Amino acid sequence: MLGTGRLWCVLLLVFGGVLTGPAKAQTVPAGERCYLDGWSSALHCYRVPVDAAGRGDASGSVPGGLAVMVAPAVSDSGRDPLYLLAGGPGQAASELAPLLNAFRKVNRERAIVMVDRRGAGRSGAFRCGFERQMPSDLQQFSRRLADCYLQRADFAESLSSRQTVEDLERVRRYLGHDRIALWGGSWGTRTALLYQQWHPQSLSALVLDAVAPIDSKVFLAAGAAEQALQELARDCADDPECARFGDWKGDLNRLLDGWSDAQARAFPDPLTGVPAAEPVPRWMLANAVRAALYEPAAAAQLPYAIHQASRGNYLPLSGLTGLFINTADSMAMGLTFSVACAEALNRISADEVARDSADTFLGTAFYDLFHSGCRAWPVTAKPYSEPEPRDHPVLLISGAADPITPPVYAERQLGYLSNRQHLIVAGGGHINSRRGCIPDLIARFLNRPAEPLDKTCVADIARPPFMVDAFGPALGVKTGTKAGKQEMARD
Repeated sequence: MLGTGRLWCVLLLVFGGVLTGPAKAQTVPAGERCYLDGWSSALHCYRVPVDAAGRGDASGSVPGGLAVMVAPAVSDSGRDPLYLLAGGPGQAASELAPLLNAFRKVNRERAIVMVDRRGAGRSGAFRCGFERQMPSDLQQFSRRLADCYLQRADFAESLSSRQTVEDLERVRRYLGHDRIALWGGSWGTRTALLYQQWHPQSLSALVLDAVAPIDSKVFLAAGAAEQALQELARDCADDPECARFGDWKGDLNRLLDGWSDAQARAFPDPLTGVPAAEPVPRWMLANAVRAALYEPAAAAQLPYAIHQASRGNYLPLSGLTGLFINTADSMAMGLTFSVACAEALNRISADEVARDSADTFLGTAFYDLFHSGCRAWPVTAKPYSEPEPRDHPVLLISGAADPITPPVYAERQLGYLSNRQHLIVAGGGHINSRRGCIPDLIARFLNRPAEPLDKTCVADIARPPFMVDAFGPALGVKTGTKAGKQEMARD
């Protein structure tokens, strides 16, 4: 979802009882010493065979096996390890290494495990050669995607959420873990919920951040993005400095409605400031705004950037798109479309697209990319069964201004989970596990999942201050809360 960036801004039975104390310690293979960007401590790394012979199955072979990275517990008390599940679909779990910094309390007594799913990261990334080379023309994009599919059609067909869940089970057994806890972000929450359905006996607890329920249609994103922008506009209107930009949201609608070929060719490259090598069409510009809404610090720059763009200065808005360029490198396009086309896009009707996109700044810009891509990626449908009731402890985390997985998903579509708690971060975007007191609450929940959390501290998490000119926020003006300022200092 579920990725962001210039090129991805267009573009996530027998039940285990509730643990109140440490579980029995398991013997874990030694692994090799290794490191990942974003985490300074040594990890234990493994290559886990994807079948008994270690060769991989015929269509989904991963040379060398699945890449598994483990941050060992500082003091191993035998608590269930926490597995981190990445989003996308198409992001690698190894890209989540910076999240370990927020989870230091969790890591004191629990190992944290990252498994790169087949087709992502170090497990045979299926990229299709689109890194930093996303065509602005959707027909050209579809042709290149079709060529990629034809080169590895069997592998493309083999990739699925079911395969990923079964591979997680292989890793759990390989590492000797009795039961595991799962943290999922964005599409990773979908993977976690499917694991809960198919292997409930292996699971102790779930932490789901930016929830994409099994039956949700997350690629219908225009309505959620519009709601996130409206919340940003309300907060801006309440801020004396930001309110000076007037009807900047109306400016955005007028900018997008009147976007011309001349403007598309003149839009500057975020790194050089000169006109981009390829024109920036409306669908890409609208998705750039959507991408900025994912991250509160970027969203706080939107009113100023849009105000400037409406007056012919596109540099601030272009600069915002540049914040996400490197994020796109972690997405494996082939994996993304194998999963999205077989498990999500084929469940969306034209009428649903029309209803979702009506009266929104985004329109069909996000959906069109995937719809176009799926025509060139003819994998067979892989539907899910109706979710069955589960009583594992579940902690849900939502951002009130999330432009793709709004809190209503967690509130209305998870009634089959009888033991859940929900944290909603005011002004929060997409993924909030590192913000304010959320890491502490996650640690408390995992250690005492049967106890209700004191959520008081969540109210102290504030939006970063709004950008008011080319130099940033207003100096000497009191904005946000102490928690919000501390968060800014960390970032």
